[in-house]
Amino acid sequence: MRKVEPHKKENDMKVFELQPLLENELIKIQPIKETDFEILYGVASDPLIWEQHPNKNRYKKEVFEVFFNGALESKGAFLVMDAKTNKTIGSSRYYDYDAVLNTIAIGYTFLARSYWGTTYNRALKTLMLNHAFKFVESVYFHIGSNNIRSQTAIQRLGAKKINEIAMAYHGEPEKLNFVYEIKRSNWVI
Repeated sequence: MRKVEPHKKENDMKVFELQPLLENELIKIQPIKETDFEILYGVASDPLIWEQHPNKNRYKKEVFEVFFNGALESKGAFLVMDAKTNKTIGSSRYYDYDAVLNTIAIGYTFLARSYWGTTYNRALKTLMLNHAFKFVESVYFHIGSNNIRSQTAIQRLGAKKINEIAMAYHGEPEKLNFVYEIKRSNWVI
C-alpha cells in the first residue's frame, strides 16, 4: 500500500509576483523594459534627484546605464507613471525576495522633482506595500545614510530603522545604508 503525502493545493501557495501591473488614483506602475531607457533617463538626468543618494553621479548617462541594467536584471523593476497623464515620472523595484524569511525589499526609487513634496511617493509606496503584504510579513528599505529626504519619507509611512549595513548597489561600490522595516501587522493605510 502506497502512502499518500499531504500536499498544498495550488491556490494555497502564493508566489510573489515581482512585476505586476498596479494602479491607484495617482500612480501606475508597469514592468520596466529595455526600450524604456531614454524616457527614464530623461527623468534621471536631473543631478538634484541624486544629491542625497549614495551614488551622486547617477544623473550621468554612463552611470545611469549601470543602474538601468541592474533594474532590468532584477526582474522586479518598474516604470512609474502619473496615472492621470501617463507621463513617466520615475522608477522603483522589488528585490531580495526571501520566501523562507517571508520578506522582500522595496527600493531604488526615484521620482521627478516636480513630484517631490506631493502625495505621489506615498501613493507609490502604498501601492507597492499593499501588493507585497499579500505575500510577505515584512518589507525592508535600504536607504543611504545621507539620504535624509528618503529616510523621513519612509518613517512617515511607519517604517522603523532596524540596522545599518554596508551595501553595494548593482555595479557600484559599497556605501553605508540604513535598513528600515515595515511589518504587515503594523501596516495601516
